[in-house]
Amino acid sequence: MAVEGAHPAESQRLLFPPPAAPFVITRRILLRELLLALIPAVAFVVVLALGNLVYLDYVHVLSGGTWTGIDLFMGLVMSRVMRSLTVPQRAEVAKRLTPRTLFLLPSLAGTAVTSGIYLAMAEGRFVLSDPWILAAGVVVLVLLAQGLGMLLPNNVRILLEVQKTRPDVEKIVRLNRRNLLLSGSQAAFQFAIIFIMAHLAMI
Repeated sequence: MAVEGAHPAESQRLLFPPPAAPFVITRRILLRELLLALIPAVAFVVVLALGNLVYLDYVHVLSGGTWTGIDLFMGLVMSRVMRSLTVPQRAEVAKRLTPRTLFLLPSLAGTAVTSGIYLAMAEGRFVLSDPWILAAGVVVLVLLAQGLGMLLPNNVRILLEVQKTRPDVEKIVRLNRRNLLLSGSQAAFQFAIIFIMAHLAMI
């Protein structure tokens, strides 16, 4: 069936568009994602230089909330979407997703944790004998261990694999599946830290 008012060749092009060009992770893409990931860290440094606790609180809440939101989306939504795709499709999604999360998630996590510590110290609540502070510290250590010890290395391994002439599709899918499960786990721990932070804010 031709598209009304269009040349036959144009109708065929509209009805059956050519396949998209393969996605290649270039240095330009990585640089762009790195610059985006620097925004939370730069905001933290600027606010720290200004010495404004209200702005510091904004940076802490926004970076922490964005970190939690991404983990929730990855763990609850993307994991289900990926299960409905074929193995090659999962590999393509992982290839596009990895550059976006490689720098952004560590930047958000580092900004949220560091700004939270500065806030607690500025408000005189960073007392290591306080069980709530200890609980927060334990949860943060678990989150950092998962993020820096497992998520980040997996992302680097995916990135290195997709650059190969013949990437191991199964390996990419397997590593990405682990990351999605870890993201769901991180979201659970982040809910715990939000509960602790809410308690500390009310006392």
